[in-house]
Amino acid sequence: MAAKYQIVADALRAHIQTGKYADAAALPTEFAIAGEYQVSRQTVRQALALLAREGLIATRQGSGSRILRQTRDAAPQRRSIAVITTYISDYIFPSILREAETVFARHDCTPSLFATQNQVSNERRILTQLLGQPVDGILVEATKSALPNPNLDLYRRLLDREAPLVFIHGYYANLPGAHFVMDANADGGRQLACYLADKGYARIGGVFKSDDIQGHGRYAGYAEGLREKGLQLMDRYVYWYNTETKASFLSGQDASVGTYLDQALEEVDAFVCYNDEIANSLLLQLQKRGLRVPEDAAIVSFDNSYYSELSPVPITSLSHGGENAGRTAAEILLRQMDGEYCQSVQLPWTLVERESSRLSK
Repeated sequence: MAAKYQIVADALRAHIQTGKYADAAALPTEFAIAGEYQVSRQTVRQALALLAREGLIATRQGSGSRILRQTRDAAPQRRSIAVITTYISDYIFPSILREAETVFARHDCTPSLFATQNQVSNERRILTQLLGQPVDGILVEATKSALPNPNLDLYRRLLDREAPLVFIHGYYANLPGAHFVMDANADGGRQLACYLADKGYARIGGVFKSDDIQGHGRYAGYAEGLREKGLQLMDRYVYWYNTETKASFLSGQDASVGTYLDQALEEVDAFVCYNDEIANSLLLQLQKRGLRVPEDAAIVSFDNSYYSELSPVPITSLSHGGENAGRTAAEILLRQMDGEYCQSVQLPWTLVERESSRLSK
């Protein structure tokens, strides 16, 4: 037996092709269709999404469904997707965006790309722009997701328009109507801390990012792993940086980093780093001090990016294997746009061991 939404779609398609709605050039409202066929509005949305993919109708949030054609000759209308990310060309973002765009292209969607530079002022400008134009779905990387966000009012207005919205890498807890695709951050932090402990490292430090929830999750997992292995977490072993101090950390010119290393290296024998870019920078700074990795200090990290492979000492790092956050988020967004039920996703990690931690204590 056909699904309810397919039955409704078949009926509406027949009415369109026989000219029942020709005078109005538009379909009845979702509420009216749901009442006529005794189905839920979610079922109606699935049916309308199917007709939109066929090019019979165009749907716009708040404007109903407009009939495009009475026959099957015209090409389906392309749907518009807004992709908001913190950065476009830095670090792992090109591969994430490439995978998302591949999915959108395969489903006749036109993505528009925006970058916030992880600044809430830029995020507000972009969201304001989107409120003034039609958009069928939004894929967004949260800006400074660990901090209170002043732009939630604009996100709520977009959700009120029933524009499907999927977050990547983070989310805002006060937006329950949005789905997300995230790394399993806490599990990854725990996995790295336990891995180092099992290799005999007992004084494990860490470098984490303070203004996004990825950093908080990875730190929480790191702390859990130390507790699990009976090791002590010392505040002086941990260094926190943020969006504004990242550049000076990477350049090695941040005086606070030097102070941290002067203190930590008297005791710390291994480091868990927020990502491969930070791990590579830390490794270079240790080498400038005449220290050897992993003989004097081991380094492990997240993302299994090109930094982990091209670093002077290849870095042990966590990988998502064949999974890609951009691809997964795009697929969930499209399913939402088609009226399907979706759930948020956390992507699991797999350890890729390299020379930066292969020496056992």
